[in-house]
Amino acid sequence: MRSESSDAAPDAAVEPGTLLVAAPSLTDSNFRRTVVFVIDHRGEGTLGVVLNRPSEVPVDDVLPSWGPHVTNPGSVFVGGPVEQKTALCLAAMRTGEEASGVKGLIGVRGPVALVDLDADPDSLVPKFRGLRVFAGYAGWDVGQVAGEIERGDWIVVPALPSDVLAPADQDLWGRVLRRQGMPLALLATHPGDVRSN
Repeated sequence: MRSESSDAAPDAAVEPGTLLVAAPSLTDSNFRRTVVFVIDHRGEGTLGVVLNRPSEVPVDDVLPSWGPHVTNPGSVFVGGPVEQKTALCLAAMRTGEEASGVKGLIGVRGPVALVDLDADPDSLVPKFRGLRVFAGYAGWDVGQVAGEIERGDWIVVPALPSDVLAPADQDLWGRVLRRQGMPLALLATHPGDVRSN
């Protein structure tokens, strides 16, 4: 007898505000040991940003009006391999602040919002606990993310708002896996390069 959960689509747990954590077996250079924050997931496909790939480019160099406001490090993060000349910005709202009804913000989930970079930072920044700018994004066509999850490339887990602002020097991939409990926590001990094991 099959359980009901086995009848669910492989991407049934994917929704805005969840994380796609790269399985240790995923060796694609764009996504190896990445943590992707899902911004949108619907019939047309899935869109997210890689949270743990800081670049050397300061936000000040590309978006001077937003540069002083981004969470440390002040660099642009590589959101993914798609349209890397496009900038996306995610913010974590302060306690008591909401994105709904605020011009320039689109709520993603809980206190995390997508920020319109054409908006005036001075009117929005006081509402944020922190924000991060991403160059490019990760995108999947209809059914593609489901196929990759079924193949074992991604582990779907809940996100914490702090994941969006995680320090660049922290192993976000390992931290997210460790907080899942057993057996997923064991994956966090997987060496980055098995040849060095």
